[in-house]
Amino acid sequence: MARPTLLAATLLLVGVATLTSGCATLGLEHPPTADPATPTVQRSSARPTAPTTSPVLTEAQARAALITDTDLGAPWTPTQGAATWRDGMLKATASVPDCQKLLDALYADELLGGPARAVVGLDDPDAGAQLRYQLGGSGPAEVDARLAWLKTMPQKCARFTAEATGDAVLDAQVSELPLPEVGDVRQGLRVTLTIWATAEKNPGGDPTALTLDVAAVRAGEDAFALTNGGLNDAPNEATQAAVQLGVRRLTEVRQQGKVAV
Repeated sequence: MARPTLLAATLLLVGVATLTSGCATLGLEHPPTADPATPTVQRSSARPTAPTTSPVLTEAQARAALITDTDLGAPWTPTQGAATWRDGMLKATASVPDCQKLLDALYADELLGGPARAVVGLDDPDAGAQLRYQLGGSGPAEVDARLAWLKTMPQKCARFTAEATGDAVLDAQVSELPLPEVGDVRQGLRVTLTIWATAEKNPGGDPTALTLDVAAVRAGEDAFALTNGGLNDAPNEATQAAVQLGVRRLTEVRQQGKVAV
């Protein structure tokens, strides 16, 4: 059953359309235009330069563009530390190079191909889930190439095995995850890592399964990625809300940071 606060936030955001026209798409107000020149001011023959934005977010802007536990609502809280399953199941070795690359990117929080500029971790103690959200530092071309690679994962790594901590064997499955149609380019994945009970390990026990929602989105010059997962399940409504909130937050930060050149 969806949590009331998060469900309300998700329903409020469902109407957000694809980000094709800046702040107008998200219902934000345009900044006021400059006052017209008075008749006593001599006009230059040069065409005035329209306000623009810096192609790179400042450190303060990158931090401001992160989503928070307040955005997602209860029971999400600031993280208390990396989830134990990160080392136990994501730090694993696969024989297929692309699948190993995916596992490494998930473990290192480098889904966009390089170190993140800003990262936030949020915990859902009720579901035992953790959401990690990052702002990328690469340019649009590099991000698009990374998104194109992620799109191939459901074919290249639909199912593979990997060896995790303590010689545990992971049965890994990767499939497409639909995302809200926001931003310019996006890719979602559902990654499931299962350790099956065997006669040698946990005889008669239940399997241990880690489910991860993975999302990466580019909006203009900026991009973000997130993982949202937990043992046995991932609260998908939080993933959908975080994607929409992420694009909205980037738009707001860009609009507030407009400068005249």
